[in-house]
Amino acid sequence: MATAPNGTPMRKNARANRERIMAAAEAVFGASGELGSTEDVADRAGVGIATVFRHFPTKDALIEATLVRQFDRLNEQASRLAGGPDPGRAVRELIVTLIETSATKLTLISLVGESGQLPLAVQEATSQVQATISGILARAKNEGAVAEDVTVDEFFVLVRGLAQATATMPAAPVTLDRAIEIIYRGLAPAR
Repeated sequence: MATAPNGTPMRKNARANRERIMAAAEAVFGASGELGSTEDVADRAGVGIATVFRHFPTKDALIEATLVRQFDRLNEQASRLAGGPDPGRAVRELIVTLIETSATKLTLISLVGESGQLPLAVQEATSQVQATISGILARAKNEGAVAEDVTVDEFFVLVRGLAQATATMPAAPVTLDRAIEIIYRGLAPAR
């Protein structure tokens, strides 16, 4: 159950407002970056600015919570993939998921990581995602779908590179699919 800033449980409508605010923040800051405003978020969420500040006392707190929410959702998606019957397919779908969710996530990271250090809540959320992805890769290695010498760090560098490239200069869907396939084949054991 979600809690208010003072630690008390939130009412159902307060939780719904909080979710709408974070969804709106994702859209506003994902599209406008630092130029996005809390007023834009309030308008998009259909709430007053006081409601935004009741949930998130600062713009930075709103951006941080929105980024944590993104990583939590990504971890849920990765966990579902981890439970699938085909670890090779899970790795490929994971690459697609990471690319599809990258543009907004990269923008939000740039807004919270201005000092070069991510907030603790964001670090914890990223660690959870990385642990889940590490498990997917380990299972794929055990099943022979990914080469034994591929590291999690190498996987992230490859995927992050493609994610950043597509975030700054979107590719045609067929080109992106082909690039994902090239990365996926490059992870496979030598034959």
